[in-house]
Amino acid sequence: MVVGIVGGLLIASAFLAFVAAHWTEIARLLRFAILLAGMVITGGLGAWFAATGRNVLADLCASVGAIIFGAGIALVGQMYHLGDDFAGGMLLWSIGAFAAALLTGSRGALAVGLTAACIWTCMRSYDAPDILHLPFVAVWLIAATLALAWNSRVAVHLVAIAVLPWWIATSLRFDLDGLQPSFVLANGAALLFGAGLVIAATRRPRALLLGSVMSTYGAFALAAVAFLEVTTVDDIIRFRTGTASAQPLWAILCGLAGVVLALASGAITKRAGEILAACAIGLVLLAAPIWPASAAGEPWFAYAALLGAMLCLVVSGVLDDVRPRIVAGWLGIAGVIAGITWAVKGSLLRRSAFLGAAGIIAMVFATALNRALPRADR
Repeated sequence: MVVGIVGGLLIASAFLAFVAAHWTEIARLLRFAILLAGMVITGGLGAWFAATGRNVLADLCASVGAIIFGAGIALVGQMYHLGDDFAGGMLLWSIGAFAAALLTGSRGALAVGLTAACIWTCMRSYDAPDILHLPFVAVWLIAATLALAWNSRVAVHLVAIAVLPWWIATSLRFDLDGLQPSFVLANGAALLFGAGLVIAATRRPRALLLGSVMSTYGAFALAAVAFLEVTTVDDIIRFRTGTASAQPLWAILCGLAGVVLALASGAITKRAGEILAACAIGLVLLAAPIWPASAAGEPWFAYAALLGAMLCLVVSGVLDDVRPRIVAGWLGIAGVIAGITWAVKGSLLRRSAFLGAAGIIAMVFATALNRALPRADR
């Protein structure tokens, strides 16, 4: 099957190269017919493969058809000199790919649709940086509904990954006049993590799959944000003497919602690890208001909050036996320690003293935790 897929891709590439070599010599109407024929042929082959039980090849055909549809949008716009709204073309491509995914159940077409939607929202965020691009949220919810209905791990991973470019583009769209992208990213990671935990807490098979994957990406995003806060905030942020926040109100509310959802998940499941996950989220968010208070010197309390957050994340994964959460926490600890140690500003001697004190506190915490746990669970 793999060899057959490679052979089909080679034949399709040969056809595209042949058409591209003679593109200017082909009449416009014939070009349009070639594009339509490509979509019809891939759709027909996909239907035949699906009828014969070759689901992987059928999915591939649907994906190729979605890609040809996107190429058709670009080429028709070029041939007939249509408007140069490239972002609108990406939205149209995304709608077509989602329609193909809905009709055929193709995971590849869903991936094409999400990719086009991510490009669309990034371009809209760049074109209008003063407006929050909420239409992408509606598109993402449609994709999440499809993934939930299919109960497909591949689709759930695609949906979880797709939300990250939107939040990154949203955090980078502001002029850096007191607003810190890493703080805005922290709120997005908190919401993704907390929402994933509470969805998984329902214990329904479909929701459990979606929630576990979302919480995994949220945990890794939280660790990445902790590293970014330590390594970039002092060089990028411009602290102001006023009371304006370093993050917008809607982002703060999203972060608080993430904490509340994680606490709700812990209350539902009665698992101490999820309570610690909520603590990890809260400590990462707490670093944002602490940082301006230390603008004149070293932000030791912010460093302590981030180290504590990553430690809580590791212990949370250990208590709940969730390996991705453990890995994310260890990566976050390594990143935060590296950022504190190798920061350009400040005294290295003071940093060594801070890390030593943090290590002693961690050892005391480990001893207390070991005594608190029942002997059978050690």
